[in-house]
Amino acid sequence: MTERDDVVVVGGGIVGLATAWTVAQQRSEARVTVLEKEAAVGAHQTGHNSGVIHSGAYYRPGSVKARTCRRGRELLLKFLAERRLPYRIVGKLIVAAAPAELPALEQIRRRAEKNGVAGVRLVTADELRTLEPEVAGVAALEVPTAGITDYAEVARALARDLSTRGHLVRVGAEVTGVTADRDGVTVRLADGGTVRARYLINCAGLDSDRVARCSGLDPPVRIVPFRGEYYWVRAARRLGLTRLIYPVPDPGLPFLGVHLTLTITGRIEAGPNAVLALAREGYRRGTISLRDLWETASWPGSVRLARRLFGTGSYEFLRSRSRGWFARDLARLVPSLTADDLEPGGAGVRAQAVDRRGALVDDFVIVNGPRMTHVLNAPSPAATSSFGLAEEIVRGLPAEPA
Repeated sequence: MTERDDVVVVGGGIVGLATAWTVAQQRSEARVTVLEKEAAVGAHQTGHNSGVIHSGAYYRPGSVKARTCRRGRELLLKFLAERRLPYRIVGKLIVAAAPAELPALEQIRRRAEKNGVAGVRLVTADELRTLEPEVAGVAALEVPTAGITDYAEVARALARDLSTRGHLVRVGAEVTGVTADRDGVTVRLADGGTVRARYLINCAGLDSDRVARCSGLDPPVRIVPFRGEYYWVRAARRLGLTRLIYPVPDPGLPFLGVHLTLTITGRIEAGPNAVLALAREGYRRGTISLRDLWETASWPGSVRLARRLFGTGSYEFLRSRSRGWFARDLARLVPSLTADDLEPGGAGVRAQAVDRRGALVDDFVIVNGPRMTHVLNAPSPAATSSFGLAEEIVRGLPAEPA
């Protein structure tokens, strides 16, 4: 096995699997291996998100996010249709709850226009009530091309495709070290085994910076985990939403704010918030990893970030412990919602890159090393962007892996 690998991809989330699949599609002679440390693919960010298919309205024109979101959405919809995987185009409303939010809403509209997002338009408060009677605001931006799917199912379909074509998807394969030489890379695994390949692509998400460091690189960012907690709107509430409902996000943060999402199973999900997690895989509130805490605390950017966003972080922490506060923020969008309408849901952990200056890195970050490519920041909309991001990664590969 090790002698015939051309490309090894570390990480069996949707970005890693889409990248491996794209290599296999575009370089038919290449042999690809995916290494996933968990017992199944899609176990982390891919399997713990709300399943939104983004349109690319929010992102800075010219950024990697803006470019790959639109292209990725196109390729994702093609893959979903060809594999007959479930999805629906339901549309989105970004709602300005107060006049002070109108300039930021207009900025999003201009970005959407520059990014070529089809059908985006401003709607008045009266029209908003007509479109979604339960939703209130002074204006809203309608984004009709947003949709929903199940990204964990997409990941499983990609893994099946790769296996069917003779490529290898190895689960339970944790990477502990990578050594590059003139002919390729040797990847060491926690079980004592090794994998030999001509080129490595690191799409390890929550562990992406660790894989970069164990490959001999000194990456410019550190992954700082943020737990995003969700509630379900009780089925008995019969809220009757037909679109995704989002607030106007804080332009200084890379998070989109607590919102209401239709799911592919027919439920309504509320969230997520953004609370500093005490473990990179801290899906439960009480989960603590001393190693993860030390890596976060010892990064110079973490201290600077904490100082700058102390107030915001404190509010997120308190809201995390109060269903009433959570419901109050949702009621800015849907005034009739109360804490009694919510029941506990799941949680995800966002692999958020923070640089040495303490900035929350907004765009995707890709760093190259000897015979390696490292994807060091790929939070939302990475699932939507995954096929587009994969194309960019594969275009950067040397000709040799083919």
